[in-house]
Formats: sequence, structure tokens, C-alpha cells
Amino acid sequence: MATTSKAKVAPAAKTKAVAAAPAPKAAAAATVAASPATAKVASRAATVLSMNSHKKYAGLTEAEILAQPESEYMSKEQLAFFKEKLVELRAQILHNATDTGEHLRDTEVATDPSDRATQEEEYTLELRTRDRERKLLKKVDKVLRMVDDGSFGWCEETGEPIGLARLIARPTATLSIEAQERRERMQKLYGD
Repeated sequence: MATTSKAKVAPAAKTKAVAAAPAPKAAAAATVAASPATAKVASRAATVLSMNSHKKYAGLTEAEILAQPESEYMSKEQLAFFKEKLVELRAQILHNATDTGEHLRDTEVATDPSDRATQEEEYTLELRTRDRERKLLKKVDKVLRMVDDGSFGWCEETGEPIGLARLIARPTATLSIEAQERRERMQKLYGD
């Protein structure tokens, strides 16, 4: 049943991606002469849309954000778009934490040892997920402060644009793809 509904949603998402693709590619072609770094960011932005691509934040959809020219990078409209998206993510994380607390308080204790073990495993998984969300909440708060101070959208290490496609996919990103890859290589070589 769930597979059927996903199959119905996927073609619509592909249609939106195809419909949105020509405008960013045209913008990317127009900026190729400007600089290689901005052209690279624009070309990556051409095809990425998330599951909420139809949803509007600050009156804009993801496709409309991606279709904007490079000269509009981190304009007031784009900052408002990402701020709304981050505020919604923050609210969802807090809502999930509240639900988990209520769920853990309201459950009955199982008498059968195997049922108890299953229940404990479910609790452990749920608490692990909430712990990850707690860490994500710290990142969301940090990024919201960056939106307010105007440093959002720029790599913390290099100062280059992170790119709209990356920020739509991961609004808490603070590093460009290249800087993140370098950091991951260093962590792999030298450990944390």
C-alpha cells in the first residue's frame, strides 16, 4: 500500500524537476563567463529538489529558489526562505521530542520477557533517534543565528558559496561540498 502511494508521488516530483531544470541551466549558462566557482554551484543546483519541493517557504518554492540568478545568492528572499524552512525543522524536532516523552510515560509494562525485550529495544531506538535530533537542534539553532547575522550560505572554511542545491537538501550545512569532503578525508586519515 505504501509502495503504491510512493509510486504516485515520484512521477510528480520528476515532472517538477524536469520542468524546473531549464531555467537553472539557462542561468548557469549565463554565469559561466562570470567565474568557474559560481558556474559550478549553478550547475549543481539544476537538478536537486527535495520531497517538499512543492511547499512554499516565504512565498517561494524550491524550484523558484533554484531558478533565481547567481546575483540573487543569499538575497533577503532566499534568507527568508531558508529561515522559514529551518524554523519548521526546529518545530518538528521539538514536537517529536514531546511525542517521545509522552510515549515513554504512557506505555504499559509487558510481563512476557520477549515482549519486554522488544519494548526495550524500541525505546532504545527511539531514544537514539531523539539524541540525534537533539544534536541536529543545536545545528539548527546555530544556523538560524547565521541567517540573522548574514553569514548563512557561505562556507565557514573557504568563504565560498555553499550552493542553493546543497542548502535545500541540507539546510544546516556550513561547509561547501569540497570543504566537507576535505574534512571527511582528514577525519578518515587521522581520526576524530
